[in-house]
Amino acid sequence: MANKLGEPDPNQHDSYADKLRETFDQHFLQQIIDNSYDTIFVADRFGNVLLANAGAEEFMGLKTEELIGSNVNDLIKKGIYNWSPTMQAIKTRSVVSGIVRNNQGVQEMATSKPLMDEVNNIVMVITNVRDKELVDNYIEALNKERTNVHLYKTAVKYLSEIDLENKEIVAESQLMHQIINTSNKVAKTDSTVMLIGETGTGKEVMARHIHRNSLRSKEPFIPINCAAIPHELLESEFFGYVRGAFSGANPQGKPGLFEIAEKGTLFLDEIAELPLDMQSKLLRVIESSEAKRLGDTTIYKTNVRFIAATNKDLKTMVSQNLFRSDLYYRLNVIPISLPPLNKRPEDILALAYKFLEELNKKYALKKTFSTQATLAFTNYSWPGNVRELRNVIERLLITSASDTLDFDSDSLVYGITSSETTERISNTNQEVYSGTLKSVLRDVEEKYIHQVLTECGGRVGETARRLGIHRTMLYRKIVAHSS
Repeated sequence: MANKLGEPDPNQHDSYADKLRETFDQHFLQQIIDNSYDTIFVADRFGNVLLANAGAEEFMGLKTEELIGSNVNDLIKKGIYNWSPTMQAIKTRSVVSGIVRNNQGVQEMATSKPLMDEVNNIVMVITNVRDKELVDNYIEALNKERTNVHLYKTAVKYLSEIDLENKEIVAESQLMHQIINTSNKVAKTDSTVMLIGETGTGKEVMARHIHRNSLRSKEPFIPINCAAIPHELLESEFFGYVRGAFSGANPQGKPGLFEIAEKGTLFLDEIAELPLDMQSKLLRVIESSEAKRLGDTTIYKTNVRFIAATNKDLKTMVSQNLFRSDLYYRLNVIPISLPPLNKRPEDILALAYKFLEELNKKYALKKTFSTQATLAFTNYSWPGNVRELRNVIERLLITSASDTLDFDSDSLVYGITSSETTERISNTNQEVYSGTLKSVLRDVEEKYIHQVLTECGGRVGETARRLGIHRTMLYRKIVAHSS
């Protein structure tokens, strides 16, 4: 039976609630709820108060014995507090939350939840109340933490995109074209990728290429060198920590790489250097998509794509118990091998001219390669691969007094003396040719190939098209002229 306001009649006899009251061990239950941090009170389905703790007494200004048995509508009519989440929960048969204000102006956050029986009738309503200021402080701290994570993500994303134009893949060789085609297909999936190659072959460049062409391209790309982080800091870097997690920690706590890379890509370079204990923790995150900060009890879901890289034979390390086999198979879903530079010689000149252009721009210079320099590039074995090539060009550009770069000051790469280099350049720059027609034609061809290569920025394919010959023929001529 309902009253004229459409609310349940508080005077209606409810035998179920009466029976429920009788079964409570009031003393024991009162001890529990009185020691609760929150204000708690329980009402039956008509709004009659069954239980109340010390927090309810303080908020409402009434003793427990005055509260129990009273009806929440009467309390509102008396001005004890301004509205009843309990009655709203009874009306809507759902959880109701909101700010409640007492007659002293104190505000608290209340949540009322109806408890149903087996036939879906409301048995009672349980209300928890917490000081609004505490709730506000918690929300503020939570928002601040989220902001910190966002700032970390924004900062790392910005840092990871610095010199992005220098991270583009240069591919003149057929071998690299095939690898790029494979990578473009893989990029559109979330499959884990393992990049395998010697030091300096451009594994991070390839990882960035995969990320940029993936569905996660608008999210962070987070590179992490597993060999560069001290072992004792690995777990805190990967997982982050809460305040007070350990001595010396940031007092505000710190988000881990899994949080910072959320929805993006985490690039694990030199994965072979990861200690075995950290390998097991990383495996757990990959398998469960869950992580937890150090010192925290809350587990959060992760949504990260993993790309790993190594210059070591992980399979051999697995057989030697130096790398976990289960982690190896988790990471090695799609292996991509990057060849050393001397296995794709068609890319050498294109890379050399690309680096020269970048470095000229960086140092506000306009230096060029000598003919002998471009020929020497194709003869050298480049054990340090692309990284060594760039370092050599930067060293030459900075140390050379001339605007034409040769290797007279870099005997590591070009094993002749300064006088020999000067003589070869002098001979090449003669305006008057001598010798047989065959030798003169060879010299002219060499100079013209160098000229077009320079104009094309070292791009073998474009140079070959301008010269009207096949790229394979062009490369043979370059090698022949360098001998």
